[in-house]
Amino acid sequence: MTSRYHETYIAWSEDPERFWMAAAEAIDWDRPPMRAFDAGSGVYGRWFPDAVGNMCHNALDRHVAAGHGGRTALVHDSPVTGTRRSLTYAELLRETKALAATLADLGVEAGDRVILYMPMVPETVVAMLACARIGAVHSVVFGGFAAPELATRIDDATPRLILAASCGIEPGRVVEYKPLLDRAIEIARHKPEATIVLQRPQAEATMIAGRDHDWARLRERALGEVDAGRSVPCRPMAASDPLYVLYTSGTTGKPKGVVRDTGGYMVALAWSMRAIFDTGAGEVFWAASDVGWVVGHSYIVYGPLLAGCTTILYEGKPVGTPDAGAYWRVIAEHGVKALFTAPTAIRAIRKEDPDGALPGAHDLSRFAALFLAGERGDPETVAYAERALQRPVIDHWWQTETGWPITANPLGLGLLPVKHGSPGLAMPGYAIDILDGSGRPVAPGTMGSIALRLPLPPGALPTLWNAEERFRTGYLSDFPGYYSTSDAGLLDEDGYLFVMGRTDDVINVAGHRLSTGEMEEAVASHPAVAECAVVGMRDAMKGEIPFGFVVLKNASAAGPDRRATTVESELVALVRDRIGPVAAFRSVMVVDKLPKTRSGKILRRTLKSIVDGERFEMPATIEDASALEAIERAVGDR
Repeated sequence: MTSRYHETYIAWSEDPERFWMAAAEAIDWDRPPMRAFDAGSGVYGRWFPDAVGNMCHNALDRHVAAGHGGRTALVHDSPVTGTRRSLTYAELLRETKALAATLADLGVEAGDRVILYMPMVPETVVAMLACARIGAVHSVVFGGFAAPELATRIDDATPRLILAASCGIEPGRVVEYKPLLDRAIEIARHKPEATIVLQRPQAEATMIAGRDHDWARLRERALGEVDAGRSVPCRPMAASDPLYVLYTSGTTGKPKGVVRDTGGYMVALAWSMRAIFDTGAGEVFWAASDVGWVVGHSYIVYGPLLAGCTTILYEGKPVGTPDAGAYWRVIAEHGVKALFTAPTAIRAIRKEDPDGALPGAHDLSRFAALFLAGERGDPETVAYAERALQRPVIDHWWQTETGWPITANPLGLGLLPVKHGSPGLAMPGYAIDILDGSGRPVAPGTMGSIALRLPLPPGALPTLWNAEERFRTGYLSDFPGYYSTSDAGLLDEDGYLFVMGRTDDVINVAGHRLSTGEMEEAVASHPAVAECAVVGMRDAMKGEIPFGFVVLKNASAAGPDRRATTVESELVALVRDRIGPVAAFRSVMVVDKLPKTRSGKILRRTLKSIVDGERFEMPATIEDASALEAIERAVGDR
């Protein structure tokens, strides 16, 4: 198939407004847009300024009205509880109406905020859709976040209501949410009027009379009312009205509330499901992420449901629930067409199954492609997945702020040649320049700051919650006329982007600007290495020098009797050979595991603090604190 990418991108670049007006025809509007863009509104303009619609209607009601109510909308596959549950579009709509009615009965109105402190259960998806239905602005906080982190989000979002579960479940342990929620409300300045608590059998929460409501009791009553004919209509929302606020870490200690508007987001997600992910009505899409992250919002919940797909909600891990074949089991059992996960998940699988044998034990005949994003997809990991799966492995790149891919290799438009190490080319809506420190575009092949020309496309953040000036200074002031991604990289002569890391991951070694991502790529190519991280360490002579951490494969090519120091010395030689002596890569340490967030991102900034001997706070998003503690001890003993 000849790719239609180039003609599609040219069509967008020649007339962006015409392009997005055509894409908007995929949405069922209450009032269709007459204009694509208003350059005079908001910080950099607003998309579809005169349009009115509702996300829940487009995700559920329209499919049921078209006769597809019996189609499976959601599959909850939970190896940590040993349960599975499916909901059709009609059943999901019924549940959503009932919860929307309950929210309204508790006083929630359009524009009110509702915090969801929930695990990976169907009720979380229902809660998001119910908020969208009545025009409330939801803010999902990753379940199990520490009480002070939750409290800062309560104070910033000022929710009228909080929906929570009694607990979340991790392999081998139950994380009780309710004590964390109670503590967060206690220390927060803002007090929600009420909470609704989903009691899970693994841990029963203690309820506070007058504030806490039992989810199951409210659900039973509301379902009876809906079944008896109570009307719970979708509220018509302006395209520019906020759908949700999603908090991401800020450098000042105060989290940033990324605002997502309603209309542009619907248009962008609907376009991306067809053009990028090539998954449509009746097909099964699985984003192996969490609803607490942007991937969960865009590609567990809203994107697949807008497209009429079946979406998989997976409460488990890539390894350990029960083994490294878990993903392939889910794909085979549910007929998944496309899987979206993070490279770190594939690296974890590769560590346990270095020969890639486990996919062969499952029927993957309906599986078409693996999509990777969330962190840099190093060439070794991509190549491993290609060998193991014998399917296209598509790296792509985006951010919480953009809401959908900036760059990709668009499967729906026809695949382009793959370049390992690159997350593809700019998607329509995005014009990418690589800029030097003065804001001037650099030549192809030259590394610099990755910047996106304004305006950003539909679906990207229009501002930060109650922090418009912070949005301007944090994203738009570095390079006038651009959105600064804070990522560093280069464009090659064919327009492929290579993201080498955050701009603070570019280190200065004796006056030479070097990418730690490039060094990681060299280290990861060693046959004994499962995953790695390279950070800059302060040095009195050179300013900074690189320090590497590596995890070896279980069935390591190093062999059972080979000392870690041997591998370390080989890695030093490998980086010297690939990059040159200028890299000054002499410090590397073999560790049991790397510290990561729950979304799988390696905590490089914290690793840098450790090697620099600086004090650090345990990140709220860390998945396993013991990994960081072990590295801190090892570095201290070195």
